[in-house]
Amino acid sequence: MKTYLILVFTILSLISCNQSEPQSSKNTKLATTQKALIEEYYQHFNNHNWQKMADMYHTEPEMKDPTLGIKNIKMSKADILKKYTELGQMIPDVHDNILKMYHSGDDVIVEFESSGTGPDGVKFTLPICTIFEIKDGKITKDLTYYDNFEDPEKLESK
Repeated sequence: MKTYLILVFTILSLISCNQSEPQSSKNTKLATTQKALIEEYYQHFNNHNWQKMADMYHTEPEMKDPTLGIKNIKMSKADILKKYTELGQMIPDVHDNILKMYHSGDDVIVEFESSGTGPDGVKFTLPICTIFEIKDGKITKDLTYYDNFEDPEKLESK
C-alpha cells in the first residue's frame, strides 16, 4: 500500500511540474496582446487611416454609439469605414487621447478624450468610454458611451 501511495504521489508531482504556464501568466499575455491591439486601433484613428482601423474588426461586429441609437447594431466593415470617413470629413482634426485602459477577460475598456474642431468652428473635448470585446485578434464588439447632448456648457471648449 505504501508503495502504491508513493507511486501515485510521484506521478501527481510529475504531472503538476509538467503543466503549461500558469493561468495568471496566460492572462497577463492575453491582456498585453489585447491592449497592444487597441493601442494600434487608436493609432490608426489618430492617423485617420480608417481602412486599417475598419480591418481590425470582425466581419460584422456588434456596435453601440449614441449617434446610432440606444441598441446594439451589427455593422459591416464597409459601414464602419463610411462612418469614420464621414467623421473625418466633418471634423478633420479629430484626435483621441487615451487616459486609461483596463482589461477583463475578452474585454478592453478604454477611457479617452476625443478632441477637435466642430463644423461650427468651435474646439471641443469630449470624454468617452468604449468597451471593446476581442476574440481571435479581432474586435467583435465596440460599445461606446458619451454624452451626445449638444449643450455647449457640457463640453469643455478650448
